[in-house]
Amino acid sequence: MKKHILFLGLSMLLIGSLAYARDLNLKVNVPFDFVVNGATLPSGEYTVQGLALGNAISIRKADQTAKALALGIRCESRETSEKSKLVFHRYGNRYFLAQIWMAGDNTGHALPKGRLENEMAQNRSAEEVVLLAALR
Repeated sequence: MKKHILFLGLSMLLIGSLAYARDLNLKVNVPFDFVVNGATLPSGEYTVQGLALGNAISIRKADQTAKALALGIRCESRETSEKSKLVFHRYGNRYFLAQIWMAGDNTGHALPKGRLENEMAQNRSAEEVVLLAALR
């Protein structure tokens, strides 16, 4: 009996994590080059989508010339986000995608800092830059 309850609990956690990023489907115009998971992407119009692979997130340029994959970490806010948005950390003229929020939800996707962002964060503090996104 205990094994069945443990299996049921683990199954519910897995199902919840699979559904977590899958509902993500945004379009955003990014006016600057930015870094995602170590890859520098050029400015332009992007589609941000959750994949069926747990917390995997796809960021693709509309003309298919640039793309990146990242694993998001679930994050929460006390307040529900009124608008869909992407939050970037800016260090000088370098931008790093940090968070993705969907309108009407108080949970979002945080992207872990990579090696380059950690190095830049040692020398200066980050400025938050927020871009509004549209639902697709």
